[in-house]
Amino acid sequence: MASDAKSFGENLKSIRESKKMTQRTLARKSGVSAIYISELETGKKTNPSLEVSKKLAAALKVNLDSL
Repeated sequence: MASDAKSFGENLKSIRESKKMTQRTLARKSGVSAIYISELETGKKTNPSLEVSKKLAAALKVNLDSL
């Protein structure tokens, strides 16, 4: 699988910021903890589960592929 230029976390952060959403707001809408979202965005955590990815995509109203 080819590596994309941006990591999952970088994509997550740019999409979240483009929606004018804070990590806390995204956490509330997705049911994923703000701490985990922060860790994904900073690269401390990578490869979230499909379930987590789906929750984040739904809360951001984007395609799963966008992340």
